[in-house]
Amino acid sequence: LIPASKISNLTQGMFVGAVADNFDERIEQKIFHAEIVVDNEKVRRETARYVKIPQIIDFTDKDGNDTMQQQIDANYYRIKNEVRQIVADEIERIKADPELSHLIKDK
Repeated sequence: LIPASKISNLTQGMFVGAVADNFDERIEQKIFHAEIVVDNEKVRRETARYVKIPQIIDFTDKDGNDTMQQQIDANYYRIKNEVRQIVADEIERIKADPELSHLIKDK
């Protein structure tokens, strides 16, 4: 068992863990403690080549206001209403079908 105090004192790049084995596939070394060595210069060069992710949609209205939350809410309620309508339509269809009507219990 790796004590929490040891885990909380790890520095950047350090990691610890334990692995489980199977009855027929024993692992002798189940606990590990290692360090990830990062080449900071290589990481810097790589991040310098990153391409900016293109903007797919703009949530700004003609007055410059951010409308993202309003659009998300509108989509949420539209989908919720569509699901309610689908459920209501299916309940009516089941009620109208003599072979399925027994599945709906009237209150």
